[in-house]
Amino acid sequence: MAAITQTATPPRKATRPPSDDGRRVRRYTADQVPLGSLLLRLLAGLVVLVVFLLPYLIMFFGSVKTKAEIRSVDPTYFPREWHWDNYVTMWSTPETPLLQNLISTLVISLCATLLVLAVALPAAYYTARFRFRGRLVFLFLVIVTQMVQPAVLTSGLFREFIAVGILDTWLAMILVNAAFNLSFAVWIMHSFFAGIPKEVDEAAQLDGAGTFAVLTKINLPLVWPGIVTAVVFTFVASWNEFAASLVLLTTAGNQPLSVALTKFVGQYETSWHYVFGVSIVAIVPVVILFMAIEKRLVGGLVAGSVK
Repeated sequence: MAAITQTATPPRKATRPPSDDGRRVRRYTADQVPLGSLLLRLLAGLVVLVVFLLPYLIMFFGSVKTKAEIRSVDPTYFPREWHWDNYVTMWSTPETPLLQNLISTLVISLCATLLVLAVALPAAYYTARFRFRGRLVFLFLVIVTQMVQPAVLTSGLFREFIAVGILDTWLAMILVNAAFNLSFAVWIMHSFFAGIPKEVDEAAQLDGAGTFAVLTKINLPLVWPGIVTAVVFTFVASWNEFAASLVLLTTAGNQPLSVALTKFVGQYETSWHYVFGVSIVAIVPVVILFMAIEKRLVGGLVAGSVK
């Protein structure tokens, strides 16, 4: 008599019935966060926010006070009278031509950033895509230059720019800021270019794209986060540069805001309300830059990979 074998059939998964309109309803599981844990997170975030914003709030409140109120024996955080005219009178103070300093800072920072991008983009792409003799040595020398600060070389740069004839000019500071921020930009974009598969370039070349088209139309959209990082780092570093500008720029109108800010600090008295006001004004362009590139930073993560 033949043995009868019985095979167990696996249980069928329960399916959720479709909704009334015929579409299948998805099942979502919501994370249940305890109320106490949620309150602790909110409290921790509020503490961090206050710690980071408190210095800027103190600067803002100090910028709308009078000099006597700031130096009073019984100081207060909030001004007794709001002197908004401080933001008007600081542009015409005899200490320094503040409007020219702002223009100088913008020109130097923007031109240095554009110069860094023009040099770093092809350099990073070539070192990431091609193998050549001395490649590792070149990359090592690039990163070594990041260890040298402009303040260390100011005396040598001073003599060199005198010989060239560009001392006390915007061009001198554009070249200095670009040179000392170029290594970081090359390295950060090199890592992004190296992360793109070579098959992407090969597919574009099969479609008839040249090297320049592969770089600009295929690779650049994929490395937008790296470009944004290099732009932010270079612009902020050029905007805040102080030591080299103090030595190489002697004319008051050519000096950036970082140097002009020290003109309000005297030997016997300091115009703190102007110091705070200029500091607030110097923060605004950097904030605008972050607001302008925020979407590019997120959109670059997914853009450019679809033909």
